[in-house]
Amino acid sequence: MKNLPIREWTKNLIAKGGVLVFFIMAFEVMIMISPFAFFFYSVFNPIFHWLDACSATRWLTHFFLPHMVLPPTVTLKFIRILGSILFVIGSLTFIVCALQVYLGKIFKWGIADKGLYRFIRHPQYLALGIWGIGTVILWPRFIVLVTLSVIFIVYYFLAKDEEKRMVSQYADSYINYMNTTGMFLPRSVEMFFVFPFRCIRPIPLRKSILAISVLAVVISTGFILRYITLKSFHFKSRENISLLPIMPEDAGRSDKALDYIISASGKAGAIEFLKKENNYLGYLMPVDYTMQGMIADTGEEHQLHKKHHTVGLIVDWVFHPFEHLRRPPAVLMAKIHNVDPVTARRHHCPLGIDNPNLQCDVCPYRRVIIVEVSNGSNNRLVGKNLLNFNTSRIPVGFIDINTEIGEIVNVKKVQPKTAWKDVPTPAI
Repeated sequence: MKNLPIREWTKNLIAKGGVLVFFIMAFEVMIMISPFAFFFYSVFNPIFHWLDACSATRWLTHFFLPHMVLPPTVTLKFIRILGSILFVIGSLTFIVCALQVYLGKIFKWGIADKGLYRFIRHPQYLALGIWGIGTVILWPRFIVLVTLSVIFIVYYFLAKDEEKRMVSQYADSYINYMNTTGMFLPRSVEMFFVFPFRCIRPIPLRKSILAISVLAVVISTGFILRYITLKSFHFKSRENISLLPIMPEDAGRSDKALDYIISASGKAGAIEFLKKENNYLGYLMPVDYTMQGMIADTGEEHQLHKKHHTVGLIVDWVFHPFEHLRRPPAVLMAKIHNVDPVTARRHHCPLGIDNPNLQCDVCPYRRVIIVEVSNGSNNRLVGKNLLNFNTSRIPVGFIDINTEIGEIVNVKKVQPKTAWKDVPTPAI
């Protein structure tokens, strides 16, 4: 009996530690676009590199849904919108339930059995789970998905522990409440999911199998979504170069852009960072695409963590699932400073084209950021194989090209890093 408090303390510490790890991983994207990014990564980037160094754990730093590439299919667009909806619903529901519980403690209302508590015993945990699913869709790194699956298990054991304390405090009244409500879902729905596990004896074995099942289902869902994502991309390949359009509507520009680049690379010294013996992945995008800093360090205007617009970027990220990718930095700044966004975008054109007769929305110029891809072998890699877990991607340069007439207006070599230095960033 003397060891009981120590066991309870240890259990609570592990549970709360797991929740904290998830929150840190989940909020990486918010920290990443804040001025505190490098303070965060001074601690956590070594962990990412440690995971990347081992073939068995490298997948944890990768992404399973599009984050910087605009979703090219209806299915992926629906999932992205669903992420924002779940994020908002989960966070608001948690706040409402938390207020009900804590006000109940202050005013001594007894058992919380009103509102959502009429139907389920732990709506706060359900709300946190919904919020977590939304967050994972918004920042779809595998390590966030894994920590979320662990959190689901932690919530279950925390809820069980709370129920023991409630039974000891309210006795029969809480037992009756337990008998008429589900734990995380309405009782009739919950019985359907737990029925396959009820025949398993003893109970500790049942709980272990349930926990393993949760891990397997959640993580395998991530791999399925990654497969769907990679299958949906419109790669165009010639020789040792494959192009991936960031915007789905640019898929028709890929062939011409690729032909022009291949032709130019065949001329001595034209594009010095392209070598015949290497494999390359080129990201085709508007020249002022806001998230190009995640692919390569192409200039300070695309280093979002230095812009001090963290709140605006987060709001954009949640409430404008697709426009936040289409909206260049100049337009966001124009909105903040209440100036004409069309004029601001034209004035801040990275190519210096300030022509009132040229509409930015139909501009023929595109930027192709080139990354060198290798997997430790001499095999030719094309298309989605360039995004395999066992590959490394190093930015080498970018090409600005008029996709209508084939004029290459700018070729620039870049440092082998992104705007976040060597932090693993999304490849999709």
